[in-house]
Order: sequence, then structure tokens, then C-alpha cells
Amino acid sequence: MAERENRRGRREEREETPEFADRLVAINRVSKTVKGGKRFGFAALVVVGDQRGRVGFGKGKAKEVPEAIRKATEQAKRQLIRVPLRDGRTLHHDIEGRHGAGKVVMRTAPEGTGIIAGGPMRAVFEMLGVKDVVSKSIGSQNPYNMIRATLNGLQKEASPRSVAARRGKKVADILKKPEAEADAAAEA
Repeated sequence: MAERENRRGRREEREETPEFADRLVAINRVSKTVKGGKRFGFAALVVVGDQRGRVGFGKGKAKEVPEAIRKATEQAKRQLIRVPLRDGRTLHHDIEGRHGAGKVVMRTAPEGTGIIAGGPMRAVFEMLGVKDVVSKSIGSQNPYNMIRATLNGLQKEASPRSVAARRGKKVADILKKPEAEADAAAEA
């Protein structure tokens, strides 16, 4: 934590955050009709991540595009979630995520597959640091709902370590293949 003084002489603590990458997913121009004509505003949707297992999204609205993007980025940094990755490159297991009419399916993939995902989902995976994943969006094509559905699914993901801790077992017991157990039972 870095401390500094503001203009009133009070000490402020600022959190030193690791370098985050951000991706602008969508900008929407909205207008309000008033007596003198139209007033335009902008809404921005941004995904932020450290590309090592943390990701978040935010939305910001302002009269100017850069200000909307800044607000969205700040909100995204406050809403980061941690996602366990297998070998730092893919998901541990297949997952489904839902939000409203948006439904997404995400599957693990062998090394070298790359990110097979549509627009907003691709941004989430790139900011998360996933290298290999196959995904499909079913239902709503609204980028807000797609991102929320993707993050909903990613929050459901469980690593072998967390499953072992929850069940009071060792990680090796969780990762045992069913064929290995059948062979061991046949030998005994």
C-alpha cells in the first residue's frame, strides 16, 4: 500500500494493483430528445483481467466516450473474480452459465486448440488468461448478458484442490481415474 497526502493534508492509502489488461467490448450511443434537439450519451462495456486467473467486467455511462470507458474500467477492477485454471491454460471441467435469456457452454480443450469463442466471451477468456477453450453461446446475443452468463459459469468452476478440501480428501484421490480403481479392485 502506498500512502500519499491529498490537498487537505490528510493521508490516503492507495492500493497498488498489479498491471491489468482491459478490453472494450461494446460502446452504445444513446440519445435523449430535449426541447433544443438531442443530447447524446455513451455507455461502455469493458472486461478487465490480469491474464493469470482474475477477471471482471464493468459498465460506465457518460457524455464522452473516454469518460465512459474510464468509469467502466474502474468498476471492472472493483468486481474481479478469481477462476482456477488447469495448467494455467484451460478450464478444469466443462461448465454451463446462465443469465437471463443468455446461456453459454464452455468446454476444456487440449493444448494448441486456442480460444474458440464469440465476441464478448472471447474478451473474457483473453483477459482471464485461458489459452485453450471451446465455447458456444446459446440464446441471447446481448453482450451484457453473454458476459454475465460467462462469469456465472466461471464462478461455478471447481479445482481439484477445492473439491479435495471440501470433501476432506487428498487431491490424488480426487484425480484418480475410474479405470485405475477397477484395476486395483480386480487385483485385490
